[in-house]
Amino acid sequence: MPPIYPVIMCGGSGTRLWPASRPSRPKQFIPLAGNRSLFQETVARVAGLAEGGGQLVVVAGVSHRSAILQQLEEVGIDAVVLLEPEGRDSSAAMAAAALWTSERSPTAVNLFVASDHHIPDAEAFRTSVGEAVAAASAGRIVTLGVVPTAPSSAYGYIAPSNSGLSEVSAFVEKPDAATAERYISEGYLWNSGNFIVRADVLAAEIGQRAPAVAEAVRSAVDHAVMDGPCLTLGSAFLSAPKISIDYAVMENTTRASVLPVRFEWSDLGAWDSVHASGEGDVGLHVLEDSENCLIRACDGVMVAAIGLRDIGIVVEHDAVLVTDLRRSQDVKAVVERLRKLSPQHLDFPSPEPQETLEAGAARLTNWLRQAALPMWSSLGQGDDGGFEEVLALDGRRVATSRRARVQARQLQVYADAGRQGWEGPWRSVTAKGVDRLTAVFLRPDGRMRTLLAADGGPLDETAMIYDQAFLIFALAVIADAKGDAALEQQAAAVRDILLESADAEGGLKEAGDHPYQSNAHMHLLEAALAWEEAGGGPNWSSLSDQIVRLARTHFIDKDTGCLREFFKSDWSPAEGKDGALVEPGHQFEWAWLLARYGRKRQDAEALADAWRLYEAGLRGIDTKRGVAIDAMNIDGAVRSARSRLWPQTEWLKASLILASLADDGKRKVCLEQAAAALRALWLYLTPQGLWRDKLLEQGSFIDEPAPASSFYHIMAAYSQMRQTLNELRLVQASEVDLA
Repeated sequence: MPPIYPVIMCGGSGTRLWPASRPSRPKQFIPLAGNRSLFQETVARVAGLAEGGGQLVVVAGVSHRSAILQQLEEVGIDAVVLLEPEGRDSSAAMAAAALWTSERSPTAVNLFVASDHHIPDAEAFRTSVGEAVAAASAGRIVTLGVVPTAPSSAYGYIAPSNSGLSEVSAFVEKPDAATAERYISEGYLWNSGNFIVRADVLAAEIGQRAPAVAEAVRSAVDHAVMDGPCLTLGSAFLSAPKISIDYAVMENTTRASVLPVRFEWSDLGAWDSVHASGEGDVGLHVLEDSENCLIRACDGVMVAAIGLRDIGIVVEHDAVLVTDLRRSQDVKAVVERLRKLSPQHLDFPSPEPQETLEAGAARLTNWLRQAALPMWSSLGQGDDGGFEEVLALDGRRVATSRRARVQARQLQVYADAGRQGWEGPWRSVTAKGVDRLTAVFLRPDGRMRTLLAADGGPLDETAMIYDQAFLIFALAVIADAKGDAALEQQAAAVRDILLESADAEGGLKEAGDHPYQSNAHMHLLEAALAWEEAGGGPNWSSLSDQIVRLARTHFIDKDTGCLREFFKSDWSPAEGKDGALVEPGHQFEWAWLLARYGRKRQDAEALADAWRLYEAGLRGIDTKRGVAIDAMNIDGAVRSARSRLWPQTEWLKASLILASLADDGKRKVCLEQAAAALRALWLYLTPQGLWRDKLLEQGSFIDEPAPASSFYHIMAAYSQMRQTLNELRLVQASEVDLA
């Protein structure tokens, strides 16, 4: 059997199900016949058909992105989501899915299903699809025709040429009651709107019979922008003619076949069909002397009814519908009248607008200037110049051991603040900090020891590569901020000691439990790039090239585009869980570094790798909480749903730098991601200039002091934000200046 790519079509607004179904929350996302939404029921019905090499695909409008991702997460099923910038009817939507599928699997069969149909017997449905796949593989376009249970003017009809799977003689529109009775007597079938067709066949048919649709969609797919599990189709999609698949292909093709099916099916197009499902009642209600009624009450509302027959009552917070169930089709007429009488009731009230990137950036700038930088340069630095490892959330100091990397990071933060125009005491902060670091953290060979006790005594003499990278990085930023070129000699001496132990691949062996890792190299690359930007000698460029080459040949997985964390001595992936670990924050951080590197070198391949890493990182965004999670596996499975502060800053940095390097389509997505990342970061920050660090899956923070190590991430995100917003002229420069 060929691979099957089920495609769930999420168009339509379900106006006959007002007031529950509205444009911002159409009927497919509402539980109409059970506890799950129709969309979720459809996902559960078809997802298993993708096993064996296929993939579940959803086609929907951009406005429903959040609803789709949230509802997929609730049922624990992954899908690729193709987002239409604007609905252009079914032929364009199906063409996009078919083209996307055929690019990945030339022999694949697409199963096109509506997201809002009610099919209780999922197994019978899958069995019917299995019968149709063979004919589809041979080049037929098979539609499922439901054997009618009664005359209905709510559905279109199909005339089969014979019994069983056969060619279609005719497609006909929704008839009047008398014509519907005649159709049934002549063996016509209800048109269910489900299609089984080989992807390349459908693409070719649309190309032949609706070339304007095919041309626009081809360009839209070619210029689509990846956004985590979503692919936003390019702007050319807007020029596709609005034509249904029935008009564009099915009524003219010579390939149409129909398979009669007898499972229960309804499109739940009106309140009478919802009631007929037997599962349409929702909410608190009391019926007295009433029969055959449908009652749907929103949260917080009680409905009581007395002496009613065949009545539907649907209550939302801003509207109530009372209808004779036999006249459910007339709800559409009420909706048309509302367009003039009360258009505000056509949709649900809009939620409060989310903070924009520009507004969030100005707020972060003020927070740094007025709270964070003063807090950590006073309470966060002792009289001896040493920086605190943590501060309690009430600002109290906490006696604890101190890591060398934190001292170097804080030096970098304040030197960068000086570069960005902060008028606080950054010079004295860095001068005292350097003196303290030199006095107690530097070993005789110029490298930093790892750890000191709270009283300043040495606890761990190990010279970690990670720590030396931050020493080199801090010296670069201090040299640039103060114009002190002499610091390069100190940094170069540490660099050269490290490179003496580089292996044939250019890799360095870290101390500790994971000697072969990408993370230490990442920060060494950041330090080398900082020296390049500070005007350092050519050996810094050579070091950057060496690390980027190692990343592209060994760290980045060629199949998934993900960057792994741990390796064997030959730089192949480590065994077991270590080798499968993927951290979304590091995907973003490497994407940011490779984007900087690629822009400086005019290296298109490095930029392409940056985009792949960025897309890999977006797969680690928890859409429900709106945060980047801590860890995944290489196969995309969530490993740790906890969310620390630092991945949010890396998401922000990568989105911003790629926005500055992208064209209009990708730039828009990147700026939207940057705004989302900045909103995520604000979840962690406190007004006093401190922060929480670990957000648990259920939405609460671990109660612990604020770690100083996070400040480096926050400051780097601010610096990139200021640079990008100024480059793209999105703000007045003064709005994001620390001065």
